[in-house]
Amino acid sequence: MKTQIFKILLVNNLFYKSVKFKFTLYLLPLFLNFIYQLLELKSNIQKEKSIKSTIFTVLLLLFCSITIGQGLRLSHHDFSRASWSGNEYCKPCHTPHNANLEVPDSPLWNHQVTSSVFEMYTSPTLDGVLGQPLGKSKLCLSCHDGTVAVDNHSGFTNGTAFVGFGNISTNLRNDHPISVIYDSALADVDGYLHDPSSTSSGLGNTIEVDLLENDRLECTSCHDVHISRNTQGCVGCHQIQAGGGMVTKSLSLWKSNDGSALCLTCHKK
Repeated sequence: MKTQIFKILLVNNLFYKSVKFKFTLYLLPLFLNFIYQLLELKSNIQKEKSIKSTIFTVLLLLFCSITIGQGLRLSHHDFSRASWSGNEYCKPCHTPHNANLEVPDSPLWNHQVTSSVFEMYTSPTLDGVLGQPLGKSKLCLSCHDGTVAVDNHSGFTNGTAFVGFGNISTNLRNDHPISVIYDSALADVDGYLHDPSSTSSGLGNTIEVDLLENDRLECTSCHDVHISRNTQGCVGCHQIQAGGGMVTKSLSLWKSNDGSALCLTCHKK
């Protein structure tokens, strides 16, 4: 019986993953088809209590395994279900017109930019020179420093929705250095860094091309804000374990850091 149920789960899940249309368009017919397949198995189960428990468990697993969308959708940067976003995915950060040009080369920015002065990382072993956050790092900190509300976009500046878990504050002394030039010269001086101009990033090109912004290491050198590695919706990050409980992992990194793989892309030790 269990084998039959999980075969049905697999077939339905593969079908969901094979389409890219919105979940709501396909929910009803696919859901009814799934229920029909389950009811065909009813004759194999003797007790009414067993069939109710089995259907509930399988429906829960099915719901968690459905791919509703990819990348940004259903990630921690998906604000489409918040009323202040206008129920849009892109609007809290981007706009096609009248973009905020305060940060040079910003991607059609639509969010209020932080004006904070940050305490930057320092260490006697640091060979790079740090100033205040620049580029995309400053855009990231325009929510994650905790001084600018997430709903401060489209010219609105009186928001009340602030980041919680992701608030790293204006004190960056205990965070990886950002807005620091990382080039061949720094790699030579430091001795424990790979040359970004010739070392593969593991993403198709060199560290310099794939991970740096104008030769600077920024927040986006490690983090992919659009979560392109998420191809499974909710279960991409939240995984129910066989023995109970849930394990949560972040897919917002450009590649897995299992075995410190992302760290060792740049660091020799």
